[in-house]
Amino acid sequence: MSNTTDIRTTVTALSEETSARAIEIMQERLSALIDLQLTLKHIHWNVVGMNFIAVHEMLDPQVDAVRAMTDAVAERIATMGGQPKGTPGSVTSIRTWDDYPLDRAPSVQHLVELDKVYSGVTADHRAAVEEFNKLDPVTEDLFIGHLAELEHFQWFVRAHLKNTEGDVMHRQT
Repeated sequence: MSNTTDIRTTVTALSEETSARAIEIMQERLSALIDLQLTLKHIHWNVVGMNFIAVHEMLDPQVDAVRAMTDAVAERIATMGGQPKGTPGSVTSIRTWDDYPLDRAPSVQHLVELDKVYSGVTADHRAAVEEFNKLDPVTEDLFIGHLAELEHFQWFVRAHLKNTEGDVMHRQT
């Protein structure tokens, strides 16, 4: 037996082309998740004002969960024969979105911006899930689970931004 065996043989049901496309999509999502976990921690450090402690403490479990998501995605990439890229340079080279715009700012401003971040991440995850539906049900299942958790986190954020009628207010104060 040769030591040069293709690692992708560990997922024998998938063709090399299918694996390569799934890996490409997962790498894009891995970069987004790494960016999200760093953004969440940045907000945690820089939030001030009303509801400071509520927002500050809400974010650490989100950071931990997103960090676990990055690990699961990176390990799925490796399982499928890819090489996960998690360096700052690789994240910024893959990134197609703008950097988070706020530093030290009141909680409501951070929550408005974080809602936008979650909207972008979840929309892109949904698009990935649709493509994984055609490529690989195992990877699709992984991302469906992550999407449910990300949407749950966005619900937490939006609960802070609702007015008395239940509408999400996207104003900067």
